[in-house]
Amino acid sequence: MLQLLRDLGAQLAWQRDAGLLDTPSQGPLPVASAVAAPVPVRAPPPAAPPPAAPAPVAVAAPPVAEAPAAPPTAPAPTAAPVLPEPVKVTPPAAALAPVAPANFEGRAGALRVIQEEVRACRACGLAAKRTQTVFARGNPEARLCFIGEGPGADEDRTGLPFVGVAGQLLDRIIAAMRLTEDQVYIANIVKCRPPNNRVPYEEEMSACTPFLLRQLEVVKPEVIVALGKTAAGFLLQDKSSMTAMRGRWHSWKGVPVMPTWHPSYVLRVRDDPKSTARAEVWTDMKLVLERLGLPVPSPRG
Repeated sequence: MLQLLRDLGAQLAWQRDAGLLDTPSQGPLPVASAVAAPVPVRAPPPAAPPPAAPAPVAVAAPPVAEAPAAPPTAPAPTAAPVLPEPVKVTPPAAALAPVAPANFEGRAGALRVIQEEVRACRACGLAAKRTQTVFARGNPEARLCFIGEGPGADEDRTGLPFVGVAGQLLDRIIAAMRLTEDQVYIANIVKCRPPNNRVPYEEEMSACTPFLLRQLEVVKPEVIVALGKTAAGFLLQDKSSMTAMRGRWHSWKGVPVMPTWHPSYVLRVRDDPKSTARAEVWTDMKLVLERLGLPVPSPRG
């Protein structure tokens, strides 16, 4: 190319010198434009592309666009800690209610407390001659409660009510009702044996009354059977005869009470052909079963 330009320049110079050109000042113009055209072409400094090189750098901007995507992932970690917290707090709170000290042992625990107080009692003269106190037997959650007057020799020895001959008859009566000891609660008005199995004095029964009241408040029986005149008369504050009281319903603090013959009395008159005590006891027990909504079986034995 340079050679061509040199040749062209030499030719023009030759024409000028030869007088073939009238306007020497315009001669170089074509040459100048001819020369100028190639100049831009030579700027193959498609160095213009280098500026374009920054354009790829602009592509780095997408990382900036990806930055917003990071926020969605950020909430996930935050939500995770929040969920476990309620779960950890709720179970402990719910677990505390059942183990409240007041309800931990239930009725049996409350009765044990009363029993310990009975053992420590010296409120009347019966404490001086007792072998041990006689509290109760049976189920603290029973619907049916039998109350007698006081312990005898066998009860004083074992510490349980109604375990002698009269108690064995009571067990047979309960069995005839198709019930078991686990379905009844048995106690006496006085917790110590009166000498020679005599009837407890009024002051002796009064000394034990707070214990009996608390027992019944804990057990909450639906029906009470008062065994014998002493127990029935004291509970109901009724001086009527047993014949007048038995066979019909009475009430003690809102609880239905059925007075009936004491098992020891039934045993005493069992050989008397005129005695109807045994049949009357069964009649009374049928009324009790009906009151409890239980089936009434035929008597046995």
